[in-house]
Amino acid sequence: MSTKRHCFSCDLKDDSKLIKEYKAYHAAGNAWPEITKSIKDAGIVDMEIYLVGNRMFMIMEVDETFDPVKKAKMDANNPKVQEWENLMWKYQQELPWAKNGEKWMALEQVFKLER
Repeated sequence: MSTKRHCFSCDLKDDSKLIKEYKAYHAAGNAWPEITKSIKDAGIVDMEIYLVGNRMFMIMEVDETFDPVKKAKMDANNPKVQEWENLMWKYQQELPWAKNGEKWMALEQVFKLER
């Protein structure tokens, strides 16, 4: 199986209490099972989120079935995903250059180590 990597960034509100709560929601075993199922059902085979200060970076490995447009439609039609996304907005904020309501923004690859 071949995979492709997608990387994104999003900011958390710069509040240590909120950041601690956000991390607790994402700690091992704490994410809602409906959310992890929706991620896997979309063709995402691995996902990691990293945090420095209040800036987050997400790395997704996807298989050949992944389609971001299809994933967005699936999420829009899934009440549990919408509940989760609305809850996460308590903690997240748009990047300074994001359009209104835009959360996770795709990162541009600017370097890759040659093999």
